[in-house]
Amino acid sequence: MFELTKKEAEASRSQNATLKRGENIKYLPYAFTEHGVMMLSNVLKSKRAIEVRF
Repeated sequence: MFELTKKEAEASRSQNATLKRGENIKYLPYAFTEHGVMMLSNVLKSKRAIEVRF
């Protein structure tokens, strides 16, 4: 897991986001690499996590 840079966060915001264009993002979001998602799905027991694993 890693924190996005301000530039990455602004580029990834959807058009339906609650912030209006030009407003500052209060907290930078975190993201997982594809490998990190796979590792996380190995420890979670939900049906969705199991689906992601395979």
